[in-house]
Amino acid sequence: MKLTHEGRLGLMAFAAGLPGSSVALIILWTGDYTPKVQWTLTVFIVCLWWGFALAVHERTVLPLQTLANLLEALREGDYSIRARVLANDALGDVMTEVNALGTLLRTQRFDAVDAGALLQKILGEVDLAVFTFDQDEILQLVNPAGERMMAQTATRLLGRTATDLGLADCLEGEPLQTFERSFPGQIGRWQCRRGTFREAGLPHKLLVLADVSKALRDEERLAWQRLVRVLAHELNNSLAPIKSTASTLAGLLRRDNLHDTWREDTQKGLGIIADRCDSLHRFVVAYSRLARLPEPQMHPLAIAPLVRRVVALETRQAVHIEPSNEISIEADRAQLEQLLINLVKNAVEASQENDGDDVRVGWRIQGPYLVVVVRDDGPGIANPKNLFVPFFTTKQKGTGIGLALSRQIAEAHGGVLHLSNREEGGCEANLRLPLPDDAGRGALHV
Repeated sequence: MKLTHEGRLGLMAFAAGLPGSSVALIILWTGDYTPKVQWTLTVFIVCLWWGFALAVHERTVLPLQTLANLLEALREGDYSIRARVLANDALGDVMTEVNALGTLLRTQRFDAVDAGALLQKILGEVDLAVFTFDQDEILQLVNPAGERMMAQTATRLLGRTATDLGLADCLEGEPLQTFERSFPGQIGRWQCRRGTFREAGLPHKLLVLADVSKALRDEERLAWQRLVRVLAHELNNSLAPIKSTASTLAGLLRRDNLHDTWREDTQKGLGIIADRCDSLHRFVVAYSRLARLPEPQMHPLAIAPLVRRVVALETRQAVHIEPSNEISIEADRAQLEQLLINLVKNAVEASQENDGDDVRVGWRIQGPYLVVVVRDDGPGIANPKNLFVPFFTTKQKGTGIGLALSRQIAEAHGGVLHLSNREEGGCEANLRLPLPDDAGRGALHV
């Protein structure tokens, strides 16, 4: 039979007093003592021996039992119990450390409770439907927005599968997708984001659904307002002189005898009407071009020859090409060429407006992007807010679609077009385009 720890301690305590007690009893019973003395001392020695052995056993086992009770309380989540430290010894150090552990766990528990409460508050306030599923696609958590979307309480939703909730397809495919869907509580266009996390060592899926219908409607309404404002502006600019000129011509034609000067006035009026009609035609053509930009046909394209070809088209002044590396990207040659023509053309016109002659074009690799830079020494950008507004222009014969079309081409290529004023004067246009994975290998200096 295997002895317990307490049994082994008791046996060792009794064994510790056995040699001394045995020697004392042997001397007592072999010596010249009366039986009364022998029995009296024998009882005294045995009782003293057993008493000290039991005391050692208790003083050893009792602290361990106290320590076990403290650890059990900590395991059960009761951090209010503390051990009493009686002495500055090894046992006192153990009890001190247990008390410190209890204080630390209590602090961490309060922090976890506060963090959990904050998370619940955030989940309750955000207007995003949040769902978490375990590895078997069973719903484990849903926030109030998700309850409203499903038109059910969390108690009825938890424990159901993604298939039952109509969300199985959201847990597959691309992690970011947009779709139209009708849920029991809401109908609209949704943006779906999916992620993964681990809880208790097991994989879980996080699903976030955002209703983007209102945002899209607001953007659509804003786009229509801008379009109507631009159309009204252009039409009024042309219809007002046409109406005035037509009214004047009608008055002249009602006269019986037309004077030669009146005939000249009639011809001038007809010229004004024709000019404004041409202006309206150019406006409609420009708008059609902006609204019908085709999808880019991506092919390998070397930047250096493209830039040299664009610079060669500019005959009004010299455009300097800064030394750069030979880089190839995937792009639509015709669209990218049109973009660079617009940027160089604007830079030259701005430079000439300020009596300057320093227009430079260069490019560089910046991380996973190719950055093409066009700099001028013109007056800079006067109204940055309207820079990319279609048909907004400060030029007398400008159409106002060059930069808008350029940005549309850049975004169609997965890039970004940004214009800013330079500290030393002038403007700098930065075209950022994504690079292929091997674009930076073997670059040659131009």
